[in-house]
Formats: sequence, structure tokens, C-alpha cells
Amino acid sequence: MKTDDLVSLLATGIRPVDRHVMRRAFVRAIVLGGAGALVLLAALYGVRPDIGQMLVTPVFWIKVALPFSLAVASFLVLKRLVVPGADVGTRWAVPAMPVLIVWIGALAVLANAPDGDRLRLILGLTWKSCPFNIALLSVPLFVAVIWAVRQMAPTRLRTAGAMAGLLASSVATVAYCLHCPEMEVPFWAVWYVVGMLIPALAGWLLGPRLLRW
Repeated sequence: MKTDDLVSLLATGIRPVDRHVMRRAFVRAIVLGGAGALVLLAALYGVRPDIGQMLVTPVFWIKVALPFSLAVASFLVLKRLVVPGADVGTRWAVPAMPVLIVWIGALAVLANAPDGDRLRLILGLTWKSCPFNIALLSVPLFVAVIWAVRQMAPTRLRTAGAMAGLLASSVATVAYCLHCPEMEVPFWAVWYVVGMLIPALAGWLLGPRLLRW
């Protein structure tokens, strides 16, 4: 058989690679997982009764900005981790930026608060339940995002699992803002971050098992 004939035979039936498969997988995961988180929120906690007023309150959107920014940042890292050999580069620092900004804001608030109010600003009313509520709402998103990552080819399984968990928990926290009554920056800086780190830790621990290919 001639070389040209062999090449033609091997090339027969080959379909071009879908360049948008990653985007579609993640969009589907976030939409479906986010819908699951909203259903859980409505069933278990409910939406805060003054949500209409909150939607026109700047502090509410500042609160939402923390998990939303972390969701974008973790996705930027994760979409590199699912490509074998891709360099993450300076994207590693991106998820730390929203947390650093809110910590600076929290320290500024605490520095200007009376001594007797500082602990109240940190603990709020729901510090015992908030991180676990976020972790619970993250479950549908965690399952969906892990499914999306499994469609790719990650090689750093623990890191990819951690970023998948952080992406899931960040989106879940955006949903949780519809219920959470806490409006103080020090509270978000501690308990929202703890809540988002729980699924990230779960992803780091389970990544080698869930993402093996």
C-alpha cells in the first residue's frame, strides 16, 4: 500500500474536534447545578422576605461580588487545569484577589468599630450555620462541575478537584446571598470564605478518585 493511500485510509471518518465542548460542558454544569442549589435554597431556607429592597441596596451587591468574583477566578484556573500540559501561569493568584480585597475591607471596618462591636460584626447571627449551609447548597453544583471536568483530561487531579469545589461553592454562595441576612463585611470575610473552602477541600481530597481517567 502506498503512503498516500495509507494516510487517506487512516483519515477516513475522522471528525473535527469540537472547540466549544469545554464551554458547553461548564455552562451546562453551572446552569443545572445552580438550579439545583436554588431548589435546595427554596426548600430548606427560603428567600429573605426583604429581597426586593436588598436588590436596590449597594451593600447587597458588594456581598454578591465576593463569591461571584471567586467563581470567575476559579473557572479561569480550572479551564487551564483540564487541558493536559497547559500552563496556569499567573492565574494561580486570581482566586486570592477577591478574598484579599474583602479581608482588607473587613479590617478597615473592624478598625473603625467600637471594641464591643467587633466580635458581633464577625460572628453575626448565623456564624454556626452559614458555612455548612453553603457547603450543602454546593452539593448539586459539585456533582455537576465534577461531571464537566471528567469530560476533559486533567492531569493534576487534586488541584483540579479543589478548583472544581471552589467553583461549585462560589456559585452556591451567590445563591445563598438570596437568603443570608448578614450584611457586615467581617462576617463574609470569615464565614463565607470558610463555607466556600469546605467543598474546595473535599475536591482536593476526592479529586484523584473522582477525576481519574
